Amino acid sequence: MLAHQVELFLLCADPRTREVRRFLVGPRGCEITGLAWSPDGKAMWANIQHPGISYPASDGKSRPRSTTVLISKIDGGVIGS
Repeated sequence: MLAHQVELFLLCADPRTREVRRFLVGPRGCEITGLAWSPDGKAMWANIQHPGISYPASDGKSRPRSTTVLISKIDGGVIGS
């Protein structure tokens, strides 16, 4: 059984097409919390808490740390458009 291999992820859905896609995957053992958006919808922040691996270093030696991730589109547009 893969009880310790659970991944936490966020899904997004298009209400018109009903298509559901994976938007964000956190490191093993984490909680994704504190989602926030900029007023113009062009930036989104997500907090990663209690990661079970050495995140964000991912070197296997560093102490796991909580962090805040900034998400934006390459073209600078509104997220989800």
